[in-house]
Amino acid sequence: MTATPDSTRADLDGINRPETVAEVAAVFRRYEAALSVGDAATLNELFWHSPLSVRFGIADRQQGIAEITAWRCEHPGVPLGRRLRYTQMLTVDDRTAVVTTLFDYPDGAVEGRQTQVWVRFPAGWRIVSAHVSEIPMS
Repeated sequence: MTATPDSTRADLDGINRPETVAEVAAVFRRYEAALSVGDAATLNELFWHSPLSVRFGIADRQQGIAEITAWRCEHPGVPLGRRLRYTQMLTVDDRTAVVTTLFDYPDGAVEGRQTQVWVRFPAGWRIVSAHVSEIPMS
């Protein structure tokens, strides 16, 4: 059987380096902690301050840091009891990462899905694109 490009060791050398995963995990935990207490300043800090950053929410969307910041100041947090599960981090190299997670709440009415694309800039790791959605639980 011939190896595909995705399965060769040479292609995986930059994937999920432990030190990069640890950095992304720490900044992701910081974001989630700020989200749980409604710390809009930290949430806004952790987005890329660019007109190219994007956030697609459950019933909203923002293009650029000005819209993201304005929206986040009006909606700084999430309902109490949010629980994360199946959080996965994929670091592509030492400056690009994708974090996906599922979330729910104690009432069990929805399953949430969250994807964030993080890039390391001189100022640190920042979200350049985020997508959040929910589906009703049957």
